[in-house]
Amino acid sequence: METHGRTPSRRTLLRSGAYLGAAAAGLTAATTPARADARRVRAAVAYPPTHWIPASTSNYRVSSRPTSYPIDFVVIHVTQETFPDAMKIFQDPAKQVSAHYMVASADGYIGQFVREKDVAWHAGNRDYNNRSIGIEHEGWVDKPEYFTDALYESSATLTAAICDRYGVPKTRTHIIGHNEVPNATHTDPGKYWDWDRYMALVKAA
Repeated sequence: METHGRTPSRRTLLRSGAYLGAAAAGLTAATTPARADARRVRAAVAYPPTHWIPASTSNYRVSSRPTSYPIDFVVIHVTQETFPDAMKIFQDPAKQVSAHYMVASADGYIGQFVREKDVAWHAGNRDYNNRSIGIEHEGWVDKPEYFTDALYESSATLTAAICDRYGVPKTRTHIIGHNEVPNATHTDPGKYWDWDRYMALVKAA
């Protein structure tokens, strides 16, 4: 496993305000007028708190989206692992898999593993990887108790912010499950994922 240094405790991460919307976008501290204008526009989009926990560079492709590819979809996943175990998978260079974000079950904590400008390997379909943001959710498809209020609300706020930033329609044709990706071999998020509730939260956010 590749570790990228010591990971702070969740309590420490939740207290940190340094990785909010700007970190989610992969922004730099450059202060040119054009960059400053772009940052002001992006700051208006209400991303929930996130913390940067980098995936292994072997598990995604560096890109320059949305210049290189448009972002047309948000893909909803369920980890089939605990948050810590899924994090280890994303940091293992042998695994060849990653997602942009992962949401914890108990408190809705969000880790970001891949910059939105880069292509995470999450959908099992190159075209959809190129044109989507992948969000993993801690839990199992057959254990609905993992789909907590905190998880739904945090994830929906994140998805709404992504849609607002890239002009992705907040509809089920653009916010899809992993199982809905063409030629998908996965079943997540599964039958217990409450799509009606989730979409209502996305639209309300």
